[in-house]
Amino acid sequence: MDFEFSPKVKELQERVSTFMDRHIYPNEEKMAAQIAEGDRWQPIPMLEEIKGKAKAEGLWNMFLPDSDRGFGLSNLEYAPLCEIMGRSPYAPEAFNCSAPDTGNMEVLERYATDENKERWLTPLLAGEIRSAFAMTEPAVASSDATNIESEIRRDGDEYVINGRKWWTSGAGDPRCKILIFMGKSDPNNPDKYRQQSMILVPMDTDGITVERMLPVFGYDDAPHGHAEVSFENVRVPASNMLLGEGRGFEIAQGRLGPGRIHHCMRAIGVAERALERMCKRTKSRVAFGKPVSEQTVTQERIAEARIMIDQARLLVLHAAYKMDTVGNKEARKEIAMIKVAVPNMSCKVVDWAIQAHGAGGVTTDFGLASAYAHQRTLRLADGPDEVHRNQIARLELRQHN
Repeated sequence: MDFEFSPKVKELQERVSTFMDRHIYPNEEKMAAQIAEGDRWQPIPMLEEIKGKAKAEGLWNMFLPDSDRGFGLSNLEYAPLCEIMGRSPYAPEAFNCSAPDTGNMEVLERYATDENKERWLTPLLAGEIRSAFAMTEPAVASSDATNIESEIRRDGDEYVINGRKWWTSGAGDPRCKILIFMGKSDPNNPDKYRQQSMILVPMDTDGITVERMLPVFGYDDAPHGHAEVSFENVRVPASNMLLGEGRGFEIAQGRLGPGRIHHCMRAIGVAERALERMCKRTKSRVAFGKPVSEQTVTQERIAEARIMIDQARLLVLHAAYKMDTVGNKEARKEIAMIKVAVPNMSCKVVDWAIQAHGAGGVTTDFGLASAYAHQRTLRLADGPDEVHRNQIARLELRQHN
């Protein structure tokens, strides 16, 4: 692979970085304050203003590959831009490139009917609505998705949905109008990978109840949040079925690959910003007669952080390259590798940055505590480390029959 980014990508890197400098970083504290005011589960006024500016500058929907609706970037071209966005928790949404919307929009683009694309994809791409993805369930070990128990049953021209989901990110946002639901449509199929389907479910459908919003290490992530949602005899048109009955795992393979790599791209940005904060903090603090930055243990951690970040970035770029050249399915080992390596790296780097900040590191003053909470959660989101390691091992063993 060629490690040199194209002139187009370099220009976009500069434009996105400049936009971040002008509009995101200076307003992070104001946006946090706006969330804390009144109803936390409402859109952030300042972020809505910034989204309008990003849209006006043409920095919008950069994530969608292989589609004339998107920016025309490959995964490899998008990676460095996604990394820049990952440096702030507010930035991905500002560019309409945040989870779970990006993955859901890719699913709609690939698998939805033209009618459903017009109804849901068009407003999502415009940033007028948001979406959610309902897969994980509280009653089973969802790391093995064949355990999913929720039911999708055909009844004439409709499907009837019953079940309980959690970690349905974004379902607490009033702008969330559509979710993609995964459940069993053919539980008796001898092929366990043909038992599941995915279907579109409008959030205002009768029978849907948002039971509670789940905290992440005490953070509620308002106004986005992560919901536990119950579905009781929820009826949707048969035309809402995506791709066809029994093809849920096929869609999941197409959706979760890009979702995982986007998470990892953003995590590189989180780690980079944590390292910057660690360097600035240790240079400005004196302990035992000299700057903390001159303490050997600090220098060792800074050096290790730089090595680990650059290693992780190269793994991510290689996975993106493989996705672009051989497809998501053939790149599944590389995607699994980064899903293990990158969150573990970012957790370690953020942890060192917290340590370098002393007691201040665990407050909300520096953004490191929340960064750690979310990077630690990333070791579970879209599949835990153990599942990805098992897949990597199985794929490796196949080469040595």
